[in-house]
Amino acid sequence: MIKAENITKSFNKGAVQVLRGVSLEIADGEFAVILGASGSGKSTLLNVISGLEHADGGSVCYEGIDITALSDKELTAFRRERIGFIFQQYYLLPHLSVANNVKLGANLSSDKHYGKIIEAVGLTDKRNSRPSQLSGGEQQRVCIARALAKNPSVLFLDEPTGALDEKTGREVLDYVMQMKKERNFTMIMVTHNVNIAEMADTVIKMNSGKITEIYKNNNPKTAYEIGW
Repeated sequence: MIKAENITKSFNKGAVQVLRGVSLEIADGEFAVILGASGSGKSTLLNVISGLEHADGGSVCYEGIDITALSDKELTAFRRERIGFIFQQYYLLPHLSVANNVKLGANLSSDKHYGKIIEAVGLTDKRNSRPSQLSGGEQQRVCIARALAKNPSVLFLDEPTGALDEKTGREVLDYVMQMKKERNFTMIMVTHNVNIAEMADTVIKMNSGKITEIYKNNNPKTAYEIGW
């Protein structure tokens, strides 16, 4: 379980308060979506609970381990061993092939079978291609494969379909959900697309740095059942 309590975060030496006492709990294996308008604090919350950014106050615990109390070295090791990231920007190394970009993730977990991940996301025939030779959807699938090749227990996604058209966005979401079903990792996604929230187990709404609502979906939909 991930448990955040009274998280605060500000920028510009405290002049801009972004998170104002945020608390939440996310169960193991759950898919949680964080919704909110631009500037609501949702991406900052994602960065704090994933350990990418330090909180100013409060705690973030993973099964009793308070990551806000870890040193930078310990936090880096924690992220490497436990956390996967998928962003709107692909952050692929342009000089490396698909296989070698994915291998970067696999190397973090000594996974010698990353080829299965490439096959699972439908890119076997592209394994020797460079990112510049791929479509946006294919590049995002490489990011998915790279993140999952390290076998994370928690996968964080920040607007993963924001730069994709509807058809490609649905395909990417479907691939992620297939992988989640197979591996049963916890998944936390930030998005402005309210329709994607219908796929989640838990929906967390934010406004002005605070959580305004948390609710459960009794019957989550698939990527092809939601609106766009």
